[in-house]
Amino acid sequence: MGLENKNIGLIGTGKMGSSLIRGILKSNIVDSSNVYASDVYNQSLENLQNELGINVSNDNKQTVINSDIIILAVKPQVIRKVIAGFKDEMTEDKLVISIAAGVPISEIEDELDSGSKLIRVMPNIAATVGESSSAICPGENTTNEDVENALEIFKTVGTARVVSEDLMDAFTGVSGSGPAYIFPVIEAMADGAVYEGLDRKNALTFAAQTVLGAAKLVLETDSHPAELKDMVTSPGGTTIRGVHELEEHGIRSAFMDAVIESSRRSRELGK
Repeated sequence: MGLENKNIGLIGTGKMGSSLIRGILKSNIVDSSNVYASDVYNQSLENLQNELGINVSNDNKQTVINSDIIILAVKPQVIRKVIAGFKDEMTEDKLVISIAAGVPISEIEDELDSGSKLIRVMPNIAATVGESSSAICPGENTTNEDVENALEIFKTVGTARVVSEDLMDAFTGVSGSGPAYIFPVIEAMADGAVYEGLDRKNALTFAAQTVLGAAKLVLETDSHPAELKDMVTSPGGTTIRGVHELEEHGIRSAFMDAVIESSRRSRELGK
């Protein structure tokens, strides 16, 4: 059935919530009149209403009453309080999507009535520029249509895939925390270019675009990274000299360990 006739509500309009609203409207999956948002911050709501023409309120209950799909874009430490505030307005046909980091499905289900439809989603910071990687974990009461709707929503800010919740820690290690591994890489590449004489602004632009281009090659050609590496690595050339230097400094093990340790810490925090 799709989202054409659905009302989508956002509780929380911080960076992630507002990014989702913009992605949804930019993709034209629903009209602005079908989007409802609530927050405790009036200025955020006023800015979104003026910019996008959505419906806004300080009352989460109104957002829930008016919406078929409710996205909880709030901090993990307040999610119980937020759910308690609108719980009485929930009906069995409404879908709740939580993007509260580290909060498992079971914990949210405990706060909602038995039988509530719930999906847990973890996007990453790149949602703010429409390039997120989002993991979608359906609760047991959801339907295939619910999952498809969640995928459609989160694909408006990047890519989205369904994973089982027991793999969410692995997702955290590679994608949730992943951008923070790449920012120092971009900075270091730019520093090397500055060392060799490029000005800082151009060095950062070239380094960031190089990372972006490499990622798009992997995603759009469906080629293995090793195959793509070989395409630009000529015998005795400049690239193999650079690759050798990276291997000398243990680049592979460093990145693997970063993902593994981040995943382990995610499991620790979830206990």
